[in-house]
Amino acid sequence: MAFRGFPVEAVEFYEGLLADNSKTYWQAHKATYDADVQAPMKELLAAVAGEFGNGKIFRPYRDVRFSADKTPYKTHIGALLDSGGYVQLGADGLAAGRGVWHLEGDQLARFRAAVDDDASGKDLATIVASLEADGVEVISREALKTAPRGFDKDHPRADLLRRKGLAAWQSWPVGAWLGTAKAKERVLSVWRTAQPLHAWLVEHTG
Repeated sequence: MAFRGFPVEAVEFYEGLLADNSKTYWQAHKATYDADVQAPMKELLAAVAGEFGNGKIFRPYRDVRFSADKTPYKTHIGALLDSGGYVQLGADGLAAGRGVWHLEGDQLARFRAAVDDDASGKDLATIVASLEADGVEVISREALKTAPRGFDKDHPRADLLRRKGLAAWQSWPVGAWLGTAKAKERVLSVWRTAQPLHAWLVEHTG
């Protein structure tokens, strides 16, 4: 079926889960999750696959082995695309991003070298400034408090050097538009706007 938006029942499902994150609630409302949360997300992924590649929906279960928070279920449904795109839905609304959430090892070393280089580094700074001017946030999952070892703390791109990942990100609170095809257009807009960032990351980090 064509994507027609996320119904109000999807938001209500996550509002309920926030209030009662338990196996009892989940089992009692699993049919709603399947029909009103997971099914529309699958339809959205199918609708964008031609432009952005296949997507995979994350499991709804939290890994609580090393967490003080033992609530068993994630309070958003999220999906990751082959092209680096990400989309999530929860009680707080819809959000989408594109980039690399976490860099480590050789990838992180290549990222820092490219940021340090005047040509490629200035290109990235321009891309980030353009995204922010368009109202798209540029985030990272982790960042150092200062420039990493081996780099001047007063480096002109110290803020970028601190990052251990880089992604364009935009979120929207719940509104009537969420139950229409406009939800897909908002997600696509972020992914398309983030294409220069995606291309830079592919070129310089692999």
